[in-house]
Formats: sequence, structure tokens, C-alpha cells
Amino acid sequence: MSKSTLTAVFIAFLLTSSGAKPNGKNKKQKQVVPAIECEMRAGKINLPEFIVKCPGNCKETKEKVYGTGVFASISSICNAAIHSGVITNSGGKVIVMKMAGQAIYKGSFANGVRSLSLPNWRESFSVSVGKPKKGVIYPSTLVFVHSRPTIVKTGETKDLSYSTVSPVTEAPEAEPSTTTAPPTTTPVTTPTSTAPPTTTSAKPRVTVHKVREAGVHRPDMSSTIRRQPHVPSASAREPEDRKPPPETSPSREAPAESNPFESGFPNTRGHDSTARAPEISDRTHGDPTCKVDIAFLMDGSWSIGKRRFKIQKDFLVEVSQALNVGVEGAMMGIIQYGDDAVTEFSLKQFSSSNDVKPAISKIVQKGGLSHVGKALSYINKHFFSDANGNRGGAPNVAVVLVDGWPTDRVEEASRLARESGINIFFVTIEGPDENEKQNVVEPNFVDKAVCRTNGFYSLPITSWFALRKAVQPLVKRVCDTDRLMCSKTCLNANDIAFVIDGSSSVGTGNFRTVLQFVANVTREFEISDTDTRVGIVQYTYEQRLEFAFGQHNNKADLLNAIKRINYWSGGTSTGAAITYAADQLFSKSKPNKRKIMIVITDGRSYDDVRAPALAVHRKGVIAYSIGIAWAAQDELEYIATDPDREHSFFVDEFDNLYKYVSKIINNICNEFNSQPRN
Repeated sequence: MSKSTLTAVFIAFLLTSSGAKPNGKNKKQKQVVPAIECEMRAGKINLPEFIVKCPGNCKETKEKVYGTGVFASISSICNAAIHSGVITNSGGKVIVMKMAGQAIYKGSFANGVRSLSLPNWRESFSVSVGKPKKGVIYPSTLVFVHSRPTIVKTGETKDLSYSTVSPVTEAPEAEPSTTTAPPTTTPVTTPTSTAPPTTTSAKPRVTVHKVREAGVHRPDMSSTIRRQPHVPSASAREPEDRKPPPETSPSREAPAESNPFESGFPNTRGHDSTARAPEISDRTHGDPTCKVDIAFLMDGSWSIGKRRFKIQKDFLVEVSQALNVGVEGAMMGIIQYGDDAVTEFSLKQFSSSNDVKPAISKIVQKGGLSHVGKALSYINKHFFSDANGNRGGAPNVAVVLVDGWPTDRVEEASRLARESGINIFFVTIEGPDENEKQNVVEPNFVDKAVCRTNGFYSLPITSWFALRKAVQPLVKRVCDTDRLMCSKTCLNANDIAFVIDGSSSVGTGNFRTVLQFVANVTREFEISDTDTRVGIVQYTYEQRLEFAFGQHNNKADLLNAIKRINYWSGGTSTGAAITYAADQLFSKSKPNKRKIMIVITDGRSYDDVRAPALAVHRKGVIAYSIGIAWAAQDELEYIATDPDREHSFFVDEFDNLYKYVSKIINNICNEFNSQPRN
């Protein structure tokens, strides 16, 4: 063999042994994308950031989505991605990024998916197009974490081990990871773009206004038909170079919640998202029976004229005196609206009626049209924030004064404000007569805007000169916090009774598992004497009131009380227990509280459950039944409120109770949000 041939063979051997490919490049690693079902929620996956593949037709499943742009972790990943426009209904890859919980999630309709509103959830996520950046490889196997406990001999609990789901591979040669522990590696880079919240607004229309006072037409109004405006003369017009203070709407971080179950039950919530009270001056006057945060939206449109604008300011001064503004009672701010809305002063700016009075007197009419919808959108986005003095524990109230009728649409902006917990009142002065109703942009605008359509939230005034007669009726209504229904949410408006089976067949260890389930449901609610209250009855042949509604008025005390409940042991008389709960608990429910009963049993009752269940249903109690092991399906259906599939559940063993924590919370919130506004 020649020398040149030997050299060529040697070089070929070196290339082969070094693993070099003919083109000089190593094969690129492929991303393995796990497939999920439409109902998969982000909170079930124990990864801070991951990629998944959604199937087609998820929109038809109507899996729940909470929020817009940023979603609560109990939302369906796939339907959140469709709502955000990341994928279509035919499915596709989605990148999910976890983030902290939000104080409020606003619902909206987008891409054929209706998302719901939800307050104070513990964890959030955003979605983006499932195309990883160059060099980023996401985990190829999803890791799930459950709140299901494992009972050990010492009576303590420990977390369930992780479980995994098999991925769909996009490259045949790539093998999916089979590990069952959380991955220790993270993506090389983290995508920083998140889907911004989407908002929609109807284009305001211009309409005819009533003639209030003789005046000169503004030059820019000559091309459209509208209400004859009044423009003050140059000598009489007040200066309008005042600029409103800048508004901020920072994100609210929830304070960490201490876990009273550190030696017993795990804390599945993570934190308590109750808003913190702002730091205000140490002035402590004010009427504590009227603790509300109230925004007055005053009409600054040209149609009012200078004289009536002054009447409006005098009215607001009288209201501030009647409210007795102070940090222990009502706090008051004012927004003036015309073509746009501006904050004249925020909630935290003045802490007494004496300070509010001169501030109102200095307000200058801004002019323009009566864009009420725009003003309601403004307060929802900017006014009720911690930075502006929103106290969290006080109901939010918005009182809209409008001359005649709005010149834009109010329905959508009002709906979003109501879903944020803002109680909207309307004071309409000199509304349209029969000849003018054809010029109203949105017929029945008051009923479309207010918190309830029962007349409590609307005050029609026949004349500006009769406005002062509305001072006391208005103050009485805004201070009636039990009737401020828009500040009631699915998490703070309930009396919940747990009726727990303590019979011999349950056993001590399983009874502790039941208490853990009760605690995990309870911790999702806002607990206080004015928010959700919880009572518990344990039963065998007999019944025992463990504690009544309002006996434990903060979450830590309540969870500790649940932990201290002792197992009784005996027979099973579920019907008598339901009657006992009605007498001992629901007979003492507060007005306007939603009455909810959750019955947990592991066997057939020795007595009849049908008559007691029917009796509590007729009293307006929403009943849930949860059966375990040997529970009778027919009895569970008798106990449950219709439809049974939404209120009756069955598990084959106690350790599977955890599966229904989120289901029950979701059902309670869905029913609350679907209530008619009357």
C-alpha cells in the first residue's frame, strides 16, 4: 500500500473515532412536547415554566378560564391559550409561565371563549406561542403535585409523591425522560413576554342633549347633532389649567399567611390575599358604621352650565358632611368627567369632612360631553388602588351624577366595574322626557349600569334644584354595607356549614383526613364576621355542634379550631344531622348571606334523608353531598341541590377527597357569578 493511501486511511479513522459528522456538525437536540387534555389546569403542574401541546376542539368543552391576559391557576391551559389568541381551536403548542397570585382577575370574551372574573387567587400564569427561543429546552415530562396526604403511623401527614404524564415526541429519535422527581434544571433563557390584558370598548356615540341654558355653540360642535351646550363667557369662565394628579395602579402583593397546620395539615393556599389597609394620617374621626371607600363621579359637561355645576358642588359638600368623612368611617374621592375623566382628589388625600369642603369648592368645570362609560372604565382601572388609599376591607362605592343621560355606552364598562367589586349608584337629574328618549344612546342605561336593578342603587331627581333632598337617602344607602352586593364575591358572602360523619366506620385516621379536606376548602374563603363564616356539626346517632357561625372570625383561629375537633364514633343518622344543622346554624344566618351546606358521609343513613334535605332546600340552602366508600348514591342525590352532577360527589377512599376541593370552590363561584342582577 502506498504512503499516500495509508495517510488517507489514518485520517478517515481519526474522523470516525471523533464522532464528527460528514457535514462537520453535531445533530441538534429536539424539543419533546408533552400532550395534555383540554381540562388540564396550570395549577396542577409543578413547574415554573413549561411547554405543552393542546388537542383540538377545546373550546367546545367549555372548560373554565378565569382572567384576561394573566389567568388564575385553576384555569384550563388550553382554553386560556385560545382566549389569548396563542392557539386556535384546532390546538397547538403553548408555553406556560407561572407567576404570583393576583388581587383580581377580570373576565372578558375573546376568540370564542368567555373567561370569568375571580378575586384573590393564590397563583397565576400567562401563555405565549409554543416556539422556544434558540437554545431553550423545556422539561420533556410534566410533574404534578397533589395536596393529597399520606397518613403515617405517627398521625402526621406528608405530601404525596410526584406523578408524571407521558409526552408526545416530535422527533422519533428523542427519548422522553421518565423521571418522577421535579427537574433540577431550568430553561437556558426565560421568555419575558407575557400576553397583555385585552380590553374592548364600544365606540362612543354623539347624541342630542337637552337645552339647559341659553348659550353659544362651541365651534367644534357645529358638524354633529347634540344637546345644546352652555359655554360661559370669557369673563365669567373659570381657569381650566388645573392638571389632575397622576394616577397609578400598582400590582397588589398579598401578605404571607401563617400556617397554623405546620404540624398537621399542609397549607395548600400559600398566602392570604386580603388587601392591606393603606397608611393614612393618625386622625381617627369618622363614623365607623359607614366604613366605605366612595368615589363621586361628578358631571362636568357643558350641558349643565355654571349655575347647576355649582349646585352639584354644594350637594357634594353636604354629602361629605353627612358621611362624616374619617379614617374610621367613610373615605371620599371625586372624579370629574366630560370628554375624559380626571381625579380631583383621591381617597387618601383628605381624612375629614372639614378638609373635603374647601377641596370641592376649588373644583373647576372641565366641559365636554357626558362620557359616563369612559369615566366608569377610568375608576375601575385607576381609582380604587392601594396607592390611592383603597383600604381593602371597606366596600368600594361609585356614585355617578349625570345631567340628563350619558353620551356614550355604559353597559360593558359597568359590568367590568361591578365584577371588580365596585357598587355603582346612579343619581340622574332631569332625565329624558318622552320626546327626548329617542336621543338616548343606550336605553335603560341605569339598569344596565347599577349593581342591582331593584331600585336601591338608582335615585332619579326631577330637577337640579331638588338635588339636596337626595342627600340623606343617598348617604343612608351607601352606608348600608349589608346591601352593597357588588362588593360581595363568591369567597366572602357565605355562611358555610360542614356536616361531618363521625360514625364508627370512619376511623380516627380517616376522620383526620376529612378534617384536612374541610380545612383546605375553608382556607380558600375570606373569613371574618362580615365575610364568609363557617360552622361545623359532627354526627353519629346524635349530633354535636363543634362551633357556630361567627365563633371564629379570622382564618388562623378557624383553621386551628378545625384541627382541634375530636373524633366521636357511633352510628349514622344523616337526616337528623341535616335538621340539626338547619336549626343550630342556618336559623342564625345573616341576611344576604348565601347559605351553603356540605355533608360528608361514608355510609347509608339509619334514618330518612329525603324530608330533611327537602326542608333545607326550601329554605334556600345550597347543599353539597360527598360520599366515601360505602355511601349510598341515592341518598347523596337526595341531599344535593339540583343539578346533582354539580352538587353530589363520590370517592372510593378517603385519601381521594382532595380531588374535590377545587371542584367545590369552582361550583360555588360559578353559581354566585351567574346570579341575576335584581
